[in-house]
Amino acid sequence: MGVTTYTQEFTTSIAPSKMFKALILDSHNLIPKLMPQSIKSIEIIQGDGGAGSIKQTNFPEGGHFKFLKHRIDSLDKENYFCKYTLIEGDVLGDKLKWIVYEVKFEACGDGGAVCKMRSEYHTAEGVELKEEEIKQGKEKAMGMYKVVEAYLTENPHVYA
Repeated sequence: MGVTTYTQEFTTSIAPSKMFKALILDSHNLIPKLMPQSIKSIEIIQGDGGAGSIKQTNFPEGGHFKFLKHRIDSLDKENYFCKYTLIEGDVLGDKLKWIVYEVKFEACGDGGAVCKMRSEYHTAEGVELKEEEIKQGKEKAMGMYKVVEAYLTENPHVYA
């Protein structure tokens, strides 16, 4: 088994506390509302939403994937940090065993935030992962972040 690690950063004019609340703490409510064409629902199927909880994301009928499950490994609300692992779902295919994600929002000078993301792709034995193979997933994640950013910009009172 091999591990391939990728890091990514983006800046936003939205405060770190608001981005964290929207994208991490309340994603199960907000994301399906903002992106119903991509995500049918997100359910907490085990736990209370904190560390050790498992969330299941369900995709609309007729899509490439049916569902995926994430386990929340660490949740630090004071420092706007979350570590979670994609543990199950057809998105993993036969090449990936699991994917570990870390997301941290840090304040920047203009009242906004820098979002730092780290992904560890744990592959099946003998599989070498190419960046092109995960580019689509990274682009979808960035698209989701941009949709949430636009929503928070248009609705400054939400997650205040």
